[in-house]
Amino acid sequence: MSHAAGLIVTGGRVLTAVATPDDPLGVRDDAAVVCRGGRVVWVGASADAEAAARAAGIDPRDPTLVRLDAGGRLVSPGLVDCHTHLVFAGNRAAEFALRARGAGYQEIAAAGGGIAATLGPTRATPVDQLAALAAGRARRALAAGTTTLEAKSGYDLTLDGEVALLEAIHAAGHVDLGGKLRGAGPPPRLVPTLLAHLVPPEARGSAAARAAYVAGFADDLIPRVAAARLASSVDVYCDDGAFTLDETRRLLTAARGAGLAVRAHVGQFADLGGAELLAELGAWSADHLEQVSDAGIAALAAAGVVAVMLPAACVQLRMTPPPVAKLRAAGVAMAVATDLNPGTSWCETLEVPMWLATTHYGMTVEETWLGVTRVAARALGRDDLGVLSPGSAADLVVWDTDQPADLPYRIGVPLAHTVVVAGAVVA
Repeated sequence: MSHAAGLIVTGGRVLTAVATPDDPLGVRDDAAVVCRGGRVVWVGASADAEAAARAAGIDPRDPTLVRLDAGGRLVSPGLVDCHTHLVFAGNRAAEFALRARGAGYQEIAAAGGGIAATLGPTRATPVDQLAALAAGRARRALAAGTTTLEAKSGYDLTLDGEVALLEAIHAAGHVDLGGKLRGAGPPPRLVPTLLAHLVPPEARGSAAARAAYVAGFADDLIPRVAAARLASSVDVYCDDGAFTLDETRRLLTAARGAGLAVRAHVGQFADLGGAELLAELGAWSADHLEQVSDAGIAALAAAGVVAVMLPAACVQLRMTPPPVAKLRAAGVAMAVATDLNPGTSWCETLEVPMWLATTHYGMTVEETWLGVTRVAARALGRDDLGVLSPGSAADLVVWDTDQPADLPYRIGVPLAHTVVVAGAVVA
């Protein structure tokens, strides 16, 4: 009888992210994780790991079986970054300097900066180069413990160009960077999202041109993306200076009609009623939420929509944080993400957002950990990620600490010791 190879991690302080009556993080001491075929098949006491492996059909004599002794270290699910703008070219460090001198985001955007400043470099960069840039960013995130990244289009703004950005995301998932970065092999799991970011400059000259762009996005681009399976969801930036609430409804309704999930950037600068719309449409997530009404919070809670907290961008823009206490009291699950982008949060790893979530936003350590594991995976429609339990993906990290609080506490310190994706050691 043949047996598949697998992975056995023993001697860990395993943070399962599966709540128990006494612990929302489900931490188990001196525990083991047994994986086979890229999936977790068993979690339990280290003393029982060999028997559990045999019961799962793993031959302990198989020379390809990987064994890791965690040595008392913390073992967690791989981190999930559920909001990134991974694919772009160019650099907006000059805008960072302007903001440091007191200029506001919308002031810079009105002068030709902001998202519009990334269009030229991105449009001018071939797909293979965009894929390589994205793969490098994702690989650095992987080395720090992020095993899944959501990746949005949105920096071309033409219909064909947005398709090209999604193709770059798919290509980035297969770029082998070898020894150029810590570890070897491909980037982490990438979850592509089609983003309606802004109306392009060339379509802002008249109401008719704007309406034509929205119609083309809804009636042409979204069905094309769905048919080619280039994305699992559609995101719309619904805010002051971006898409109106009516435009957002048009776009997200088209997405649902094409069989794609929906999400949106809402309330970063102004509350246009986006939270209520997302609740009505059964969205996966509502992202930003610096500005949201009590009615919007109640609607998100009733519909089970995840609120994605993006503290790195919020702090860089010197904004008031979202109403975390109200979200918590209403029972809204909160994820934490980097918002990796070239303008307001060039942040590739989750440690600093975790620190900001616990300090600037007032989230607990437990909320923050769930926000980068189980809840973040829920914001991507993936209940097999962000947890360590039978049937989940065998994505995990062994950390150079035994304390969950150390990740947000030790500001930006790289603590990832070993990173595993689909049962294979990758960093």
